[in-house]
Amino acid sequence: MKATNLTINGQRLWDSLMELAKIGATEKGGVCRLTLTELDKKARDLFASWCKAAGATITVDRLGNVFARRAGRDPKRAPVMTGSHIDTQPTGGKFDGAYGVMAGLEVLRTLHETGIETEAPIEIAVWTNEEGSRFAPAMMGSGVFAGIFKEEEIKAKTDREGVTLDAALKKIGYAGPEPVGGRKVGAFFECHIEQGPILEADGKTIGVVTGGQAQRWYEVNLTGSESHAGTTPMERRRDALVGAARIIDKVNRMGVARMPLARATCGVIESHPQSRNTVPGRVFLTVEFRHPDEAELKKMDEEFRAEAARFAGELKLGLDIQQIWHFPATPFHADCIAAVRDAAQARGYAHRDIISGAGHDALYMARVAPTAMIFVPCADGISHNEIEAANADDLAAGCQVLLDAMIRRANAPA
Repeated sequence: MKATNLTINGQRLWDSLMELAKIGATEKGGVCRLTLTELDKKARDLFASWCKAAGATITVDRLGNVFARRAGRDPKRAPVMTGSHIDTQPTGGKFDGAYGVMAGLEVLRTLHETGIETEAPIEIAVWTNEEGSRFAPAMMGSGVFAGIFKEEEIKAKTDREGVTLDAALKKIGYAGPEPVGGRKVGAFFECHIEQGPILEADGKTIGVVTGGQAQRWYEVNLTGSESHAGTTPMERRRDALVGAARIIDKVNRMGVARMPLARATCGVIESHPQSRNTVPGRVFLTVEFRHPDEAELKKMDEEFRAEAARFAGELKLGLDIQQIWHFPATPFHADCIAAVRDAAQARGYAHRDIISGAGHDALYMARVAPTAMIFVPCADGISHNEIEAANADDLAAGCQVLLDAMIRRANAPA
């Protein structure tokens, strides 16, 4: 059998996803499997046992990233890697992250049962704390691997109970001995549900992901003056909540003006003193912009700051804007994108190019290795929700494209 004729087992992929979803299953049909908990340990152990049964060797690095490796003919070549994460949101679904790991497992199983050898080794990664729901920031494991974060800084992060990430790793037995990163990766591919509605609406099975959007996150504090709601005339008020309302409306209009590519969101607002008969004197809110064009995102930053300052001046408010995160636009590697697109075309799957609107481990891996992603539709574009759903045939199609793309890359001339 030629490698190009290999076919993954879609039913086995589905069954593995459903078995994994039992670990942390919720009453509403979702999954709550927070990073570095006992449930996470159980899921990691299950994954490792499945990989060992398929002939792979397991290593764990000092941040708990798990790697399952299948040897290639040439041990000197850097591995072609795939993977994602198996931690979830508190009210997460069965497919976010888990699909990418189980798709990698199915690639491994298919190669193992057919005896096909690749030139370069094949490796599956399970990255620690992609979600960021227990420890912040998100994408810690891949971020340290790619040199974005410092290992000791990340190990010192604490959850709401004050438990450090290092202590949590040690408690579940996943503080491994291997260094984090510092080694070559020949290519990285990640399968993922889209987490948005575009593929489903467009009738496409495969999203050929060409890169990730740039992002800027802000924390905004507005300061006015608390005063009596019944005795303070409208013209004498310094209402911080009115300032926040103007900013929120402006942020939304900025996103609408740049459709279809831009995203503009205010996700958190806290008004003080939270009394119905007191004019609000202080407001905290968050602002987030996303756009695939770094230059356009910079224009959004400038417009936002100028307009927020104008509102504050008109309302006689104090204004403090702190940009707390800037994630630059991340283009994926042309050869890896072509491998995904060609595989989808050869298999006859309806496909289209797409930009990733969400953050993924692949976006950090793109800093250190040729990278691409494969998206498949999810029902109504819903994710980070217990009702998250995906079609078994679509999941199988994405896994098939992954297999073909990885083999092409692993067997390419060194």
